[in-house]
This record gives sequence, C-alpha cells and structure tokens, in this order.
Amino acid sequence: MNLPTIPRPNEITVRGVILGILITLIFTAAQVYLGLKVGLTFATSIPAAVISMALLQAFKTATIQENNIVQTIASAAGTLASVIFVLPGLIMIGWWTNVPFFTTFMACAIGGVLGVMYTVPLRRALVTQSSLPYPEGVAAAEVLRVGTSSREGGAEGAAGLWSIIWGSLFSAFYAALAGAKLMAGEVAKYFKVGTGATGLGGSASLALLGAGHLMGITVGIAMLVGLAIAWGICVPILTQLTPMPDLSAADHAGKVWGTQVRFLGAGAIGAAAIWTLGKLIVPVWSGLMSAMESGRARKLEGAVIPRTEQDLPVWIMGLVVLISLVPAGWLLANFVSGGPLAEIALPLVISGVLYIIVAGMLAAAVCGYMAGLIGSSNSPVSGIAILTVLGSALIVGMIGYGMTGPNTATALVAFALLVTTVVLAVAVIGNDNLQDLKTGQLVDATPWKQQVALIIGIIAGAIVVPPVLDLLNNSNGFAGDPNYHAVTNEPLAAPQATLISTLAKGVISHDLDWKLLGIGAAIGLGLVVLDIVIRKLSKGKLSLPPLGVGLAIYLPSSVTAPVVIGAFAGWIFERAVKGKTVNGKDFAEPAKRLGVLIASGFIVGESLFNVALAGIIVLTGQAAPLAGPFAAIWPDENVGMVIAIVLALVGVAGLYRWAAARAKKVVAEN
Repeated sequence: MNLPTIPRPNEITVRGVILGILITLIFTAAQVYLGLKVGLTFATSIPAAVISMALLQAFKTATIQENNIVQTIASAAGTLASVIFVLPGLIMIGWWTNVPFFTTFMACAIGGVLGVMYTVPLRRALVTQSSLPYPEGVAAAEVLRVGTSSREGGAEGAAGLWSIIWGSLFSAFYAALAGAKLMAGEVAKYFKVGTGATGLGGSASLALLGAGHLMGITVGIAMLVGLAIAWGICVPILTQLTPMPDLSAADHAGKVWGTQVRFLGAGAIGAAAIWTLGKLIVPVWSGLMSAMESGRARKLEGAVIPRTEQDLPVWIMGLVVLISLVPAGWLLANFVSGGPLAEIALPLVISGVLYIIVAGMLAAAVCGYMAGLIGSSNSPVSGIAILTVLGSALIVGMIGYGMTGPNTATALVAFALLVTTVVLAVAVIGNDNLQDLKTGQLVDATPWKQQVALIIGIIAGAIVVPPVLDLLNNSNGFAGDPNYHAVTNEPLAAPQATLISTLAKGVISHDLDWKLLGIGAAIGLGLVVLDIVIRKLSKGKLSLPPLGVGLAIYLPSSVTAPVVIGAFAGWIFERAVKGKTVNGKDFAEPAKRLGVLIASGFIVGESLFNVALAGIIVLTGQAAPLAGPFAAIWPDENVGMVIAIVLALVGVAGLYRWAAARAKKVVAEN
C-alpha cells in the first residue's frame, strides 16, 4: 500500500542560515561584553526568533520551521559566550598578554561540537518523553507560533522588532551619555558605621536592568537577599574587624568586600551548586537509561522513524566525538609544548583529553537537565565552572606536583583553565541544545536539522569570541592583569573569570583561603535549607534560589543592584498589564512578550555600543574619547547621578507604556 507523501517544510535554507549567522555574530559580541562586565549572559533565542519572523515574513515560502532554524543558530550566541567566564583568567594570571585567535577558536568550537553530540542521545528521554517544563524553550515556541500562524502574529512580529530597536537605541543613547560624561556612570553612596563602613552602588546600565527583567522576580528577590547579606551584614561586620582609618568609606568597604566577602560568596555558590547537581544525578541517570532503551526498542522493531523524531545517526555522533578528540589533544599538546611543562606534556594531554570526555559528558547531561528544569538563563553555569576548575586543577596539580622552575605554577594554572574552558563550552552548548530541541518539538521541526544548525551557530560564535575579547583586553583590560596595557584605566571586572582563576591558583599553589570558602559554604547550605522550607510551606509556589543569593554576595553591588531593580521593574510592568483587555480580548500576554523584547534590546544596544566604543578607544588611544569638552560639565557628581536616575526612570517607564499600548493596538486590530 502506498502511503501519501507528506511534503517536508522548508527548514535549513540559505537565507535562514545567513540570517542566523548574522544574528549570532552581533549577539555574541554583545554577550562577550556583558559577561565580562557583569558575569552574566542572556538567552538569545526569543529575540532571534522575533527578528527572524519580522524579516522572513516578506517571503511567502517562509515557514515556522525555518524561523526555528534561525533561532537555533542564533541561540549559540547566548551560550557559547559563557567561555569568557574562564578565558580572561589566562590574562589575569599573566600567561597571555593578548588573546590568540586560533587557540580560543579551537577551544570554543571543540567544546561546542562535543556539547551537541553528547546531548543527542538525551533528546527523547529529557525532551519528548519528559515532563520537564523547559520554560524558555516553550516560550520561544510560543513566540514562533504567534508570529507565523496568524495575522495577529504578523502584526506582533513587527511590533516585536520595533521593541528590540527602540530598546537598543535608548540603551545605546543612555550609555553614550555616560561615555560623554554628561551623566554619572554609577550611582553610589557609602558611609562609615562606627570604625567600619558600608554602602551600595549601582552602574547606570540599562543592560543590567534588562538582564534583571529577563531573569524574573524570583531571581531578583534572591539577589536582593544576597545584597542584604553582603552589604548589610558581612561588610559592616568585617570592616569593623578590619579597621582602615586612612581609607574613605567607599575604599574601606570595597577593600574588605574584595578580599573577604567575595570568597564567602564563592563558597556559597560552590555549596549551592553541589546541592543542585546532587539532586540531578538520579533524574539524569534515569534519562540516559531511558534513551538507550528507546534506541534498542526501535532497532528491534525496525520501525520507520517519523521526521520529527530523526536525530543525527548514532554512528555519525560517535564519529564526530572521536574526530573532535584529535584536535582537542593537539590543542592541549600545542599549549604546553616548548614551555615549562614540556617534560610532563604527555600525561597532561592524556589526562586533559580524558577529563574533557568524562567531565564534559556529565556537565552536558546535567546542564541539559537544568535547561529543562529552570531554563538556560537561570542555569547555574557558575557552579559547573567552579566544580570543573577544581577538578581540573586537582588533576593538573597532582601531575605537576614537585615541579619547580620559573612560571611552572602559572603554566599549570593556565593548562587547568584551558581544559576548563573546553568543558564549560561542552556544558553550556549541551544546555542550549536540549532547550532548542524542546522548541523544535513544539513546532514540528526535524531534530537532526536543528543539531546541524546549532553547530553552524557554534562555529560562527567561535569566530567572534576571540577578536571581541582581544579588543576589550586592549581597550579596557581586566582587573588584576599583571601585564595591564589597556588604553583606559577602567578594567573590566570579569567577575566569573576572577573567581575561576583564583580557585585554580589556590588549588595548585596550596594557598587557597579555605576558611572563608568554608564559612561561605556554610552560608550556602543555610540558604539551601531556607529554600527547601520556603518551597515546602508555599507548596512549590515560592522559592529562594541559593545560587542567585550566592551570586549577589560574590558579584559587586554595581552589578547586582541594577539587576534587582530590573527584576522588580519587569514584575511591576507585568502586574500592571495583567488582565487588561480590549474589545473583550486579553492583551496582557502580547504586552509581556513585547516587554521581554524591550529588555533584550536594552542589553543588545548598550553592549554593542560599548564594543564599538572599545574599538574607538583602541584606535584613538584615548581613555574617554567621547568626553571631550563635557568631561567636567557637572562638578558635583550628585547632579550626574540624579540625571542618570531620572532619565532611566522616564525612559524605561515610557517604553513599557509604549509596549502596553502597542500590544493593545495589535490585539484590537485583529
């Protein structure tokens, strides 16, 4: 009997691939800057889907599956950029003075490809046969459905593109005013408390506000608690115990936070991460077993697999993994050849490759599960990086134990950081792959085509990371770099890389401050217990993510305070539009989606502006090329702070009102 032929929809097309690559290039540059400044990145799937729909709707043959391929390619930008949580550490320890393109590209590409391959067998167990919510994957699918299946969706797609544009333009304008010294770049107030000091500061950054909106109120509250612990309890107490009468309140508080409180935050992050990962061991193992059983059953039955269930063949997956290990070994061997570790190169390379295989596989599975549980934006990548670098540093330290000579310890730390970079790339792409596959499942996409598309995005992103990272190294540089040579005197904090490199140095040099880390771990365990109690009392409706609290203790308040404000601003906006109707139709959900896209625009606009500014700084050799005659226009810094606050309030409120009005109009006209 001849079955009717079902036409295959357009999925991987030349125009879709080109558009996906272009979006990836732009968003990766933005993500690198944001990650170096604040230690956080954002998911790019939804903004990419909106841009794709707005641009491809001009083609009659465009399909929801084609738009899905575009967002799949571009989603790599939001995840692969996470390697900058480790890579700047190689500069901070003095091993690199500039960012070598080929080494960085290879680490990103190898790790990314392995991340896709490792999670292919998990799709059925953790996506199609799982009850995991995949909040961001489902949201991206909803955006695609709305944007391609109805006239209302077409109008909303155009409104969504304008949301990103307006958010980006205002954010870039706001950043330009700070760059020109027409307003303050930070709003801060510090004061003495007895012989101690404390205070609070926040960057005048719409990108951080946007990040807070995207993270949501739950993470925002967790970070608010972390701020209270760090600056309301720890800093006042520890500054009292460590008096520094010659320093100002701001310098005193900052010094104690940087040398003591930050390690408490690192300990809290580590404890919370271990708890989170421990909870996932059983579900991940069950998922792996289920995937293997499903594969055996299909092979025995000889069934024809539907298009929407076709993954990359197992033999291709295995072959790619084996082939990838060759350049991985070459990368590690090339890294140590001719240097102080040349005599132990062979055991280092073998152990490094084995660690990438085993730790990468575990990290990909765990991160993939966490994408399904809490979404990729909230996935505790920091915890994965901490555990990964501790493992790699312990192994490298044991192999190099007893070696002496100039730069030997630094070389061992550098090797551990490079291995960690590859494993982290595996982990974050594994996270991203399963989220994308959930979106694909909901829009009837072909899994193997998505897996190929993500590899395309990985290669595109891996090309962008090295030059942008090197550009920012030459313009701003990184805090703690012993070979600091940047044009400005405003180094990027790169908070995650600072922590990772500090842990690696401490493990290998045997001088890690375990006492502070231990106290921080105790705080983290206390937060875990508190979260369990809150979840139980609220019957799962409320939570206090321990990792969010730990991050707020660890990150500078200039980063976390605006994120908290952004989370509350987004929550207030969504509460304000809740239940709003026009002609009997609810327009709250479209308004919320437009609000998310405005927040995404805030991040894209400021980040791209600052990447462009970095280029101008390098070309002109001036630390503040936009300041010019405006540098001293506000002799009283408080005036600049007031201008920054008022302009942010007016601009953000105005754009939220525009989003609500535009959503109302879209719904009313359809």
